[in-house]
Amino acid sequence: MRLAHRAALVKAMPTGELNPVAESMFGAAIRRISRVSVVSEHGGQLPVVEAIAQPHSGPVPFSVEFFPPRTEADEARLWHAVRVFERMNPAFVSLTYGAGGSTRDRTVRIAGELAEATTLTTVAHLTAVDHSVDELRGLIGSYADRGITNLLALRGDPPGSPMGEWVAHPDGVEYASELVELIGSLGDFHTGVASFPEGHHRAPNLAADTGNLVRKLRAGAEYSVTQIFFDVEHYLRLRDRVVAADPEQGVKPIIPGLMPITSLQSVRRMMELSGSALPDKVADRLAAAAGTGPEEDRAAVRAVGIDLATEMSERLIAEGAPCLHFCTLNFARATSEVLDRIGVDTRGALVPA
Repeated sequence: MRLAHRAALVKAMPTGELNPVAESMFGAAIRRISRVSVVSEHGGQLPVVEAIAQPHSGPVPFSVEFFPPRTEADEARLWHAVRVFERMNPAFVSLTYGAGGSTRDRTVRIAGELAEATTLTTVAHLTAVDHSVDELRGLIGSYADRGITNLLALRGDPPGSPMGEWVAHPDGVEYASELVELIGSLGDFHTGVASFPEGHHRAPNLAADTGNLVRKLRAGAEYSVTQIFFDVEHYLRLRDRVVAADPEQGVKPIIPGLMPITSLQSVRRMMELSGSALPDKVADRLAAAAGTGPEEDRAAVRAVGIDLATEMSERLIAEGAPCLHFCTLNFARATSEVLDRIGVDTRGALVPA
């Protein structure tokens, strides 16, 4: 059972300062939360750093990432996965925001339903893309109105192409560190940020990328969740770099992001969009499993993908990772199999999904 936790006390945000668009979109939510303290009625939402310190059923806490569904069928699949994972007691779940903020409304709705209708500590992603500061305030208020006080602050990818030019909204923020500061100025929120084991593709080098992460942590972020990676050494070296750059910030949790691979074609595309690439030894194992036919052998690729995720998880546990964060793509089966292999209690949860 989750411990009760005081939700956000959001500072008054005069609606008169909003532009007309922001007022029409978000004014009602802001007016509701600017008058009173928002006390959680959703069973309590622990801060992530406290959630990952709670007793857990396996060798390490775990968490899972979902994305907002686009259709009714997708939503049914999402809720099936939610209920499967809920039985395994993850430390928290997160819900992505979508490229260019394209899934904003669905994210707010689904995140609210996760907080209200489940026992799950819910982390909502928030990006700065195409949003003014007024709009960001309104979105943060909308989350608080649903009892959500855990946010993952991201600068976000440009609309259309993640590799395209990033242009700040003229009335928005330029960097994720500014978004962290904005969230912190609005009340009792608990904010995480992204980190990049291989360096962000826009950073000129690893030292600059590490400096960016340290700035976000100094701005008030309590932890970071890494981009998905497939070489544990990259995660370990990131951890070392942060400690070396700022020992005080280096004690904050860096939660590794993992994904069991079930399709070689799909993971190659995903890595391309993130400005990264599969390590050669991983690509070779997957290619051998895929075979040389016109279509990849999905069952063989999936088996290797589960093996790889299990091996990485075991190494990360041995190296003291504070939590394992799995990108699920709204499916439960593959991640559940990995969790079962590493000793998480999955009884009653290993069902087709």
